[in-house]
Amino acid sequence: MKLLILDRDGVINYDSDDYIKSPEEWIPLPGAVEAIARLSQAGWTVAVATNQSGIARGYYDVATLDAMHAKLRGLVGMLGGELGLIVYCPHGPNEGCACRKPKPGMLEQIAAYYGAALKGVWFVGDSSGDLTAARAVDCQPVLVKTGKGERTLAKGLPAGTLIFDDLAAVADQLLHL
Repeated sequence: MKLLILDRDGVINYDSDDYIKSPEEWIPLPGAVEAIARLSQAGWTVAVATNQSGIARGYYDVATLDAMHAKLRGLVGMLGGELGLIVYCPHGPNEGCACRKPKPGMLEQIAAYYGAALKGVWFVGDSSGDLTAARAVDCQPVLVKTGKGERTLAKGLPAGTLIFDDLAAVADQLLHL
């Protein structure tokens, strides 16, 4: 199985320090939906692991989050692709859960769902928490410069982190274009 795991906000869609609170605010980054569709068409399983503390903070509910993800799935589907499992952490940063990145719980959940080993699987994110979670389960950390990526890059990265401009460039590399 060719498995790729993505963070959501800042990787697939525009991020906001005020949170993405509705399907209308959920706007894909240029080329991101197309990248997922291209990868899917080439036999890749693309999964998503995303912190969504806006639920715990009361900014939106699970139904609204589901609507955002339905929008994403619909856009990928319109391009002939399919998006795999989407897992999210609804907890706030101080709730002590095992799923909130930088902890690797969501990545382990994806691995269990697909019966896949995580060693070497690319986990694409834009924050140090994403890269830390990747390292914790022996995934290949991949940083995109979109979202918080440039700020993360300026802070220094774990050894061996791959760096790309955006998700489309990641797809180009994986598809050897």
